[in-house]
Amino acid sequence: MKLDSFRTLFARHGMRVMVVVAVASVAVFGAPRAAAAEFANEDLNYEIVYHWGLIWKHAASATLSLRNDGDVYRTSLTARTVSWADNVYRVRDTLRCTIAKEGLRPLHYLRLSHEGKHDETDEVNYTYKGYTTIGQCTRKKAGKPAQTLELQTQGTAYDILSVFYFLRKLNFAGMRESTVYTSTVFSGKKKEKVSVKLVGVENVELRDKSKHRAYHVKFTFTQDGATKSLDDIDTWISTDNSRIPLMVRGRLPIGEIRVYYKPKKATK
Repeated sequence: MKLDSFRTLFARHGMRVMVVVAVASVAVFGAPRAAAAEFANEDLNYEIVYHWGLIWKHAASATLSLRNDGDVYRTSLTARTVSWADNVYRVRDTLRCTIAKEGLRPLHYLRLSHEGKHDETDEVNYTYKGYTTIGQCTRKKAGKPAQTLELQTQGTAYDILSVFYFLRKLNFAGMRESTVYTSTVFSGKKKEKVSVKLVGVENVELRDKSKHRAYHVKFTFTQDGATKSLDDIDTWISTDNSRIPLMVRGRLPIGEIRVYYKPKKATK
């Protein structure tokens, strides 16, 4: 592939799905869960890589952070393209979410997106009535009036960030392989169904050549339970108690995006 063609492809497809793939380890419910335990303050670092044939290009970096704050968690994801990719399609995205510790239910979600020449903000304020989750959603684009709507679903709904933490609480050891579970995600102006299937337990190698035992989980996103809204995403989650997503893989029209966990270097 010529460099110009690669740049065009990556600008049109790769960077648009980069942040989605980075946190697309979405959770499901109805699956057996692990015992409740609080998360410790943490910062998880990731490298986002475009892969096609012999091409491996580190295109962006992301950091997923969590802080304890009384009865809630304050979580954030920041993602930014590296210098060479800035010349192709500059991305500076920030996702923030406040999550109640009790039940791990999201309370407020905010996405600040700066991609290329486009600025966009998505906000969701959650309320709960019995078994119903209500999301007051607002989308703002530079130079355009704000758009608002209300989304509802039975059971708990999540956004692309808060759902990540439920995933890490699931008891994968108690799940049957090939069994499919579903949940709901509020994504901007859309309500999406997410299906998850445990593929099995595998070894995964990170960019630093370290090898880890991991649960291989496959996710499918649909609207109205039928039309695919994103290609399937594969995630590998560590089998130890940390349940850290080690690698995420999302396909593009040509090639794929991979997100690799970047372990902290041991201190002497």
